[in-house]
Amino acid sequence: MITVNLIIAIILAYLIGSIPTSVWIGRIFYNVDVRKEGSGNAGATNTIRVLGARAGIPVLVLDIFKGWFAVYIANFFWDGTLTFPDLDDFEIILASAAVVGHVFPIYVGFKGGKGIATLLGIGLALFPYGALIAIGIFAITLMITGYVSLSSIVASVTFPFIELLVLGNHEFLSLNILAIAVAIFVPLTHRKNIQRLLNGEESKFSIKKKK
Repeated sequence: MITVNLIIAIILAYLIGSIPTSVWIGRIFYNVDVRKEGSGNAGATNTIRVLGARAGIPVLVLDIFKGWFAVYIANFFWDGTLTFPDLDDFEIILASAAVVGHVFPIYVGFKGGKGIATLLGIGLALFPYGALIAIGIFAITLMITGYVSLSSIVASVTFPFIELLVLGNHEFLSLNILAIAVAIFVPLTHRKNIQRLLNGEESKFSIKKKK
């Protein structure tokens, strides 16, 4: 049975995920709403495109930290006497709340990013080795193609295969389901990018901000 303590943790994880780092950094330091520039996405990639690496890298680091921290707070709220959710399941619940927060942030009108960096932070917390391999796949795909969106999709789609086939992590069903969910979620949030890729209209990544 989920207690009031756990409900508070879920709400807190959502609020942590909702922190709109790209929007706040853009507004406070550059007087720019990144959601109105570039691709319109409130994430690190668009921040780098619009404002440059000096703004985008802190956004990336903070968004990754959001995902990791949302999982970490489970240690302070989970009741060890509960049979459901167990700690692994509770961490997954908090991770999901953080991603929902990033995509639909309460602080800025529920218009956020795609959740890739936050998912990476969650991956580092729950699947550290798989996440590191996925980062490598992302980097290789980005170097070959120049497309962040395609690199994110390839890394996410291959992620459950990394976990299940390469690393052989079969022990926890809920974690395996989460890995598969990531492979479905990321392409869904990149539907417009996929269409632009098919039409040859997707922008390649550059660390130089737009003039």
